[in-house]
Amino acid sequence: MDILLLTLRLALAGLLYVFLGAVLVMLWRDLRKSADEQSAAQPKGRLVIVERATDETQEQPDESVFPLQPVTSIGRSPTNTVVIPDSYASSYHALLTWRESHWWLEDRDSRNGTTLNGKRVDAPMLVTAGDQITIGETKLRLEIENR
Repeated sequence: MDILLLTLRLALAGLLYVFLGAVLVMLWRDLRKSADEQSAAQPKGRLVIVERATDETQEQPDESVFPLQPVTSIGRSPTNTVVIPDSYASSYHALLTWRESHWWLEDRDSRNGTTLNGKRVDAPMLVTAGDQITIGETKLRLEIENR
């Protein structure tokens, strides 16, 4: 009788571990599927410097192409995603974000403002491929890679 109860307890514990393992596998697959769908939904894009600031005293880095993140901060501070060595750019000048399946540009209360295709950005504005963003004396173009 004791051996039968021990066998039943071990079988129940084994079934419990199999159930928990199956739940973990399903959760892992769902998480991977969600991550794959999210990365597929965001197009790969980049900002290209079209025209640099004319300030001769500023160091000009060789890099003129910046890959976009879902949230891309632009400004003079080295903590930004896109660092612009322009004395007319604020430390945290603008923000380019991916939401609602589009790129949006917003000014972060910069002193000299941000323009999109020559129009001042006062509220978040929709940005499409080929649009030109001006921050200080630096002009950038948004390029989106098609899949």
